[in-house]
Order: sequence, then structure tokens, then C-alpha cells
Amino acid sequence: MSTPRARRPSGRTSWIRLAIVMVPTLIVSGAVLATVAAGLLPVSLAVSAQPGAISGQSFQVAADRLEGTGFTQYVAVDKTTKGDFPEAVSGIKSADLHNLCQSVVTKMPVIGSVTLVIKAGGGSKPVHADRLVVNTDDLAGDAEFHNIIFGQDASTLSGVSDGPAGTLGQQADTVRIDHLRQTARSVSAATFRLTDLHLTVRKGSKPCF
Repeated sequence: MSTPRARRPSGRTSWIRLAIVMVPTLIVSGAVLATVAAGLLPVSLAVSAQPGAISGQSFQVAADRLEGTGFTQYVAVDKTTKGDFPEAVSGIKSADLHNLCQSVVTKMPVIGSVTLVIKAGGGSKPVHADRLVVNTDDLAGDAEFHNIIFGQDASTLSGVSDGPAGTLGQQADTVRIDHLRQTARSVSAATFRLTDLHLTVRKGSKPCF
């Protein structure tokens, strides 16, 4: 006679299973793979599990310092599964982020708020991104631009991302932002290299800032 298997007690959360489910759902990113820390891979950090679809949920991005070349910015409207949102679309051809922190807080059945946090670039090697594009509705920090042009038609911007004709835009040769704090609905990059990657999933609301 075979021995019946012990049944798993109901109502108990498997944190390993929760993390496996949350990672692709909350943040589609090569950052969740160990290979990203060792090399360059195409990656998207948009809060969406479907390419080309933005969930509409915002997340936080923070860094001690961002240094970039080839900066462009203009205003656009993000069409998401939760509606339309006005955003500032910022593009940077090459960016280094020192002590990066990215977090998203979501509501889970039964247990309530859960926070996913990604940290990287805290040592001597910063996080590096090529052709970085961020859709944000709030950004703070101490910024310095070199050779900036404000008021340029967004369709003529020469950086990573350009906008529709008639839309006001700006561009600069270089940008530096200290104490970067921003909320965003999507982040994408052609390549994203994260050194000293650390991903955590914790119960409760514990964002980067």
C-alpha cells in the first residue's frame, strides 16, 4: 500500500513561488538573470509582461549619480492598460548610473503590499546602459547640462528618441544628475549591464525612496 503524500497546509504563501511569478510580471528585465551581471543583453525594464504593452503602474528609479551623453527629452502621452498618461520621454545614448535602486510596489491577494527591489552598481563599476529611454512623470535631483538647446522641435532631436512634429523638445551633449529620484512607467535600453546585482522581494511597502 502506498503511503499518501503529506498535503501542503492551505493559506500558506510560498515565497519562492511568489518571486518566480512576480519577476516576469512586475518587471520584464534581463536584470533578473544572473547572466546580465556578467555581460550585455537586450533588456526592457517596462512594468509589463507583454512587449509593447505598458501596464500603467509606476515604479521608482533612484541613483546617487547619473552621467550620460546624447540627452533628449520631449512630452508625450503613454497609452497603457490603465488609461492614457502624460509623460516626459527622456533618451540618453550612453548612461552610467552609480548605486542604482529600482523598486515597484504591488498589491497581492491575501498578503497585501509586496515590494520588488533591484539594486546594482554600488561599487566602483556603475550600471551602464546604451540607448536608454525613460518615460517619467516626476524627476528630482541636481542636474547639469552641457550645450543644451531648449525649445527645439521634437521631431528634429538628434538623440536616441524623437517625438512628433510640432512638439517642444530639448537636447544636450551631456547630462549629469546627482541624487536622482524619479517615478516612471517604463524604462528600455538596447543594452543594460548591472554589476553587483541584488534582487529582493519583500512583504510590505518598502520602495527605494
